[in-house]
Amino acid sequence: MSQPPLFSIITPSFNQAKFLRRTIESVLMQDIPNVEYIIMDGGSTDGSQAIIKEYEDQLAYWESAPDKGQTDALNKGFNRARGKYLAWINSDDVYHPGAFAEAAKYLDAHPEVGMVYSDCTFIDAEGREIGQFPAAQTNYERLRRGYVHIPQQASFFRADLWQKVGPLDPSFYFAMDYDLWVRLAKEAPLVYLPGWTWASFRLHGAAKTIEADSRCWPEMLRVHYREGGHWYEPIIWKYLVRKIAAPIIQWRRRRMFRS
Repeated sequence: MSQPPLFSIITPSFNQAKFLRRTIESVLMQDIPNVEYIIMDGGSTDGSQAIIKEYEDQLAYWESAPDKGQTDALNKGFNRARGKYLAWINSDDVYHPGAFAEAAKYLDAHPEVGMVYSDCTFIDAEGREIGQFPAAQTNYERLRRGYVHIPQQASFFRADLWQKVGPLDPSFYFAMDYDLWVRLAKEAPLVYLPGWTWASFRLHGAAKTIEADSRCWPEMLRVHYREGGHWYEPIIWKYLVRKIAAPIIQWRRRRMFRS
């Protein structure tokens, strides 16, 4: 019997001790034997290091040292990755059981596919499900129009494509995943598998999605113009609508997740 493919999973983290253990366990409890798990902690001072040390015999690598932020931590982690399939899970999100096995089965059967992703739920700080991520099939053309619909937490991509289009752009704070999806989609199909739920995306008061959402769309527009986009295309109008609505959106989110 052939050796199952190696998955390399990166977790960037900084002062997320409240959620980190659940994230780690969601990776280590996957039902495939070949998982290379790398944790890149940015020098946390909240007890995160003690939690990581509890699991260090099951980790391929971990470190806790100052970095230049999430994108820098991810690039450092992926530089160490040896797997055939790659992904990252942030230190407040979680995988669902069976996610790796299902992703591997599809990618193994469809070598032309560059990335596969499935459904993702929203959960709150206590782990209660509070919604569903609007995942949907997309491609390079749709991504260019701002039709993203890819839950980063529930996506897995090929290492050979990463070697071709990576690393993540360190100038991006928020939209480094969107930038990567666009670059991957130029090279190979991205496939959405409905009916599976591979991860949960945690929304809480300190989450980047809540605190710095206003930085996302301007970064997406940088990708749009880099790819030859114009000012009159749909993504521009989506950005303008979002900008007008932003104060209301942020007020509602902060009210919902106020601790």
